[in-house]
Amino acid sequence: MRKPKSSLKRTPAIRTKSRAGSATKTPVSAEGDVLTRIARTLERLAPPSSAQPDLSAADAFIWQADGQRLMPVPNVNRMELALLKGIERMRDTLIENTERFARGLPANNALLWGARGMGKSSLVKAAHASVNAQGKKPGSLKLIEIHREDIESLPALMAMLRETPYRFIVFCDDLSFDGDDTSYKSLKAVLEGGIEGRPENVILYATSNRRHLMSRDMMENERSTAINPGEAVEEKVSLSDRFGLWLGFHKCSQDEFLAMVEGYVRHFGIAADPEELRREALEWSTTRGARSGRVAWQFIQDLAGRKGVRLSVKFDRRRDAAGA
Repeated sequence: MRKPKSSLKRTPAIRTKSRAGSATKTPVSAEGDVLTRIARTLERLAPPSSAQPDLSAADAFIWQADGQRLMPVPNVNRMELALLKGIERMRDTLIENTERFARGLPANNALLWGARGMGKSSLVKAAHASVNAQGKKPGSLKLIEIHREDIESLPALMAMLRETPYRFIVFCDDLSFDGDDTSYKSLKAVLEGGIEGRPENVILYATSNRRHLMSRDMMENERSTAINPGEAVEEKVSLSDRFGLWLGFHKCSQDEFLAMVEGYVRHFGIAADPEELRREALEWSTTRGARSGRVAWQFIQDLAGRKGVRLSVKFDRRRDAAGA
């Protein structure tokens, strides 16, 4: 006598072997869950896709290498060109180079090197703002800051910028290389080497306290360990050579330091007796053991605080463009 068929459908099973070699049954639905979890895990491990940024959102951006994206900077921390004293020759040279680049003419990558606190990074930001304000299409020149530790991601940034309608100054502040750091090779390839090279709409500006972007210990280490020490050192020194424009910043004189202080005082309308201002400013620089634009600005902040004057550094496009 036949048994009645059950109305319930059985779940198909797949035979698999256990460790002991015996057959076990795994439902298809359970196997599907495992595959789904594997797929989701692979999606999390995969690098995020770099979406095209909205370059009209701001005039300046910060490159975030981890997510390969540009973060807009609505308000850039910068000084007006008129407040940068004692660096007139470097200022004029960089402005001229930047203007040519903004007009689509040939221009050089620039390395601003030398004494600390003499306005290297301030000049780059002020030059960008001034040229960007007086161009045929204001806002078409963008400033992108890349951090020193993200230099290896430069090729990805170049690929993102290459096909855009804007022109870019890619800026790296306090650039130098130490020890066994080999990320300088990425910068070297972007500057002049590589198959693609630097995009036509991108120029690189960097600041450094070192003229050759490498420490003395690093150079001596290369000489002692390389098969051909001269060639190894030459490879790293040649990185600086790939910046066509070198601008040297040196320690300022006492008169230049006082001119910086007086310029700040006039700009912010700080009431001060000239003789007393001179004496206090020189005493301040003596206690700091240096004379520089940074030291002058620190003195002005102290002076304004004592006199109850608020300091507000705001960029006036029309005034600064006319002054440039």
